[in-house]
Amino acid sequence: MPAKTTTKKEKVVTEKKTAVKKVAVKKTAVKSAPKADVISKLRIRVRAYEYKILDLSVKQIIDTALRYDAKVLGPIPLPTEIKKYTVNRASFVFKNAREQFEMRIHKRLIDILNPNPKIMEALTNMSLPSGVNIDVKII
Repeated sequence: MPAKTTTKKEKVVTEKKTAVKKVAVKKTAVKSAPKADVISKLRIRVRAYEYKILDLSVKQIIDTALRYDAKVLGPIPLPTEIKKYTVNRASFVFKNAREQFEMRIHKRLIDILNPNPKIMEALTNMSLPSGVNIDVKII
């Protein structure tokens, strides 16, 4: 049988296919790297209408966590949620006269890595201002 000749296009296509396979192997090797450092994480979401009260509360939470030698990530500012309401100024006539009101909800996120029971107890016993809402999750 005569020897098969390959064109430049066929060589390029085969080179691309082998390059794609190599890249795919590298990506799977990176994804399978184990994370043994972080066992558990305490995720705290803090919400408030006033940012000054929110920042004071977050500082108090972080100080409490650092007092017990915990590793703290944050505070991470999350996007401010804005709720807008449009109402008529007059009750019956003057439909074009309207007012707009808005409520801003400021948010922060704090992560505490590997929390111990002392930290959990200190955070539950902590007193915060009345306008602050806290959501705690263990991840």
